[in-house]
Amino acid sequence: MTQMVKGREKDGNQQLDSEGGGQSAGVPAAGELEGNSVSPFGNPGANPGMRHWQASYIESGSLNDRGNIFFAAVEMTRMPMLVTDPNLPDEPVVFVNRAFLDLTGYEESEVLGRNCRFLQGAETDPSTVAEVRSALKEQRAVAVDILNYKADGTPFWNALFIGPVFDKEGKLLFNFSSQMDITRRRVSEQSYLQAQKMEAIGQLTAGLAHDFNNLLQVVSGNLELAARALDANSLALQPIERAQRAAARAGKLTQELLTFARKQRLEPRQVNFNALVVDFSEMLVRTLGDTVELQLDLKPGLPQCLVDPTHLEMALLNVLINARDAMPEGGKVTVATSVISDPSQVMAHGLAPGNYVVLRVRDEGQGMQRDVLRRATEPFFTTKGPGTGLGLAMVHGFVQQSNGRLEIDSAPGVGTTVNMIFPAAAANRAELEKEHPPAEAQAAPGATILLVEDSEDVRVLAEAVLGSLGYRVIAASGGEDALAKLASEPDVDLLFTDVIMPGGMNGVQLAERVRELRPGLPVLLATGYMDELPGRDQWQGDVLAKPYRQADLAERVRAALAQAQAQGR
Repeated sequence: MTQMVKGREKDGNQQLDSEGGGQSAGVPAAGELEGNSVSPFGNPGANPGMRHWQASYIESGSLNDRGNIFFAAVEMTRMPMLVTDPNLPDEPVVFVNRAFLDLTGYEESEVLGRNCRFLQGAETDPSTVAEVRSALKEQRAVAVDILNYKADGTPFWNALFIGPVFDKEGKLLFNFSSQMDITRRRVSEQSYLQAQKMEAIGQLTAGLAHDFNNLLQVVSGNLELAARALDANSLALQPIERAQRAAARAGKLTQELLTFARKQRLEPRQVNFNALVVDFSEMLVRTLGDTVELQLDLKPGLPQCLVDPTHLEMALLNVLINARDAMPEGGKVTVATSVISDPSQVMAHGLAPGNYVVLRVRDEGQGMQRDVLRRATEPFFTTKGPGTGLGLAMVHGFVQQSNGRLEIDSAPGVGTTVNMIFPAAAANRAELEKEHPPAEAQAAPGATILLVEDSEDVRVLAEAVLGSLGYRVIAASGGEDALAKLASEPDVDLLFTDVIMPGGMNGVQLAERVRELRPGLPVLLATGYMDELPGRDQWQGDVLAKPYRQADLAERVRAALAQAQAQGR
């Protein structure tokens, strides 16, 4: 946020810069007036304005002398300028150059005689206006960024500079101001700051979710063991089952957090959005209820996209739920698809060159105020009493992780439009989707599994579960420990390792080392999320999501061993 900067106080003893044989003089800026986010001199930190004037003293106060080169220069410059007269009631505008008219869209007759407040609007910051008025009252220069409005109502960020003009006796004659439209720069800065904030929240969320997944694994795993040890008619079984349901809900919440943080493991496939929407429409209709009508507007011949279809369905469902909740009295929701291929449209959306597919959801609901819209994708931010605030946050994370872009347009009383924009897949991307070959044999009982897990509680639990299934388990607490035990154990049949581990070697790196030492040895990874790890994009092995159920672990281990056996390893 750029802060306002005022010039120095009026001082009759200050050193002046004289011009024209004393016809005019000025107070040098001396680097004091760098209050705008954009400076005409380039980088204000490296090149502050020193010699331009922040206040002027002139011999003649006439505005009628317009036949010289200086007036021509003012009219020829592309810098918008105006002059106001503080000696007249309400300090009206008494001069504007043509560049000001070009910037604002007003005619000269609509500007002269009016106070500059006509440029202000609904979202102009009152505190900024108050500071400008304070500077004018103190007869000081001021530089600030302020939100102004053009003649057609379009808001624009204005890098405003105002400086006083005195006569030779020090009486204030006029206030001069220059303007510069810095909207694009401000929007870019705000977008960058928002992206930084969301990234920081995502990193924090992912770290917490990883630790929470380990805790949930211990809780849910031991609940399963306790339930198995009880008689079917035991009174303790019901509270255990309730605790298991709560743990399952907590696991789902953690996965939603990881989706927001863009750390969820995705399984992208070639997907036709039209087919997905049609196949999913029955679920969407049930979700919207009887009072909300669902309309489809699907563009024929839509190119495919490489996305995770399950997560795309969940993203669409979350957006539809928000649309439904925004129309408590009922209404219409439209799900549409379209293509962005025109280079100018691609650039307007801030996308890299290429072809894109848009999945759009438009409702007729209450709409959002601008301050609500700015925070709509933040986790835990919600305007719905019982909501978690993770719906749009999860959608945002999924779209970003899928190399797409989420755009939300909303206004009170108008409704909301959500655009999920994804890059169209190349025609040959289907070749990249390879299914695992089917297992043709059952895994032999008594196989040896090298278990690697840094959390002692999780490691003990996994060792107990695998041991109860008839496997021989060799447990290790980290990568180096696992490699040492692998060297002394020639009969290891499967590596089952956590991904996120301390000590300088993560699970992916361990798997790569093991495959170099034992080519063909099957590997099963376990993790709550796949962070930015070496080899993440190239990893083609199986991954078991935490927290996992014992039945899931048993099946994935059996499948990995059976597949290796079928391939003759």
